[in-house]
Amino acid sequence: MDLPVKAVILDMDGVITRTATLHAKAWNEMFDRYNLRRQNKNLPAFKPFDVAFDYPEYLDGVSRYDGVKAFLESRNINLPFGSEDDEPGDETICGLGNWKNDLFHEALRREGVEVYADAVKKVKEWKDKGMKTGLISASKNSKLALESAGLSYLFDVCIDGIVSMKRSLRSKPSPDIFLEAAIELGVHPSETAIIEDSLAGIKAGIDGGFKRVIGAARNNNEERLKRQGAHIVVNDLTKLDF
Repeated sequence: MDLPVKAVILDMDGVITRTATLHAKAWNEMFDRYNLRRQNKNLPAFKPFDVAFDYPEYLDGVSRYDGVKAFLESRNINLPFGSEDDEPGDETICGLGNWKNDLFHEALRREGVEVYADAVKKVKEWKDKGMKTGLISASKNSKLALESAGLSYLFDVCIDGIVSMKRSLRSKPSPDIFLEAAIELGVHPSETAIIEDSLAGIKAGIDGGFKRVIGAARNNNEERLKRQGAHIVVNDLTKLDF
C-alpha cells in the first residue's frame, strides 16, 4: 500500500535560509587565511579553496569538524583532531572549525539572515493542511539563525548540530539526523518526505528509506542532485504537491 506523505523534514541551510552562502564565505575566508599562515611558516601551500566545488563536495550538510577533516584530507593535510575547546585558529581540526564558526558569526551579524520565500510559503501551507514539519541542520547555529529570521514557529521538531552531538548522531551522508527527526515527529520514513540541497543530504534520504527525497536546486545544481538519486528536483518549492 502506498502510504500518504504525513510529514516533511527540511534542511535549513540552503533550503529555508540563505545561510549556506554565509557558511561558504566563512569557509573560504578561513581556509585562505590558514593557507597564508602555512606559507608564512615556510610550509607548502595547498590548492586554494574553491567555493563552487569544495563546498558542496566536502562541507555542505556535514558537521563542522567532519568538514574540516574532509577538506584537509583532499589536500593531503593531516592535523590532530584537538578538542572542541581549542582556541579559534589553533592548528587542529577543532581549532580551524572554531575559527570558521567565529567568521560565520561575524557574517551573520553583518549581513543578517535571508530566507527563501517559496520555502516559507510552502511550509505554512503544509502546516495548514495538518502535516507535521521538521527541520534538520548540521550547524550548531541553527537556533540563532531561525530566531533571527523569525521562523522558529514553523517547525514541530528541530534536530541540529547541538542535538546531534548530544545524541551521538553521525553526520550526513548517514541518515541519522533525518531518522531522529522522524522519530521525534512520530512518523515512519515511508510516510515522510525530505527536502535537501546538498549531495550528502540526498544520499542520507535515500539510505534512510524516505518516501520522497526532494532536491532543492538553489545553485544551478539540478543535474548533480539528480545523479545523486533525488526522486524529484525543483528550484521552487511551491511547485511541490504531494
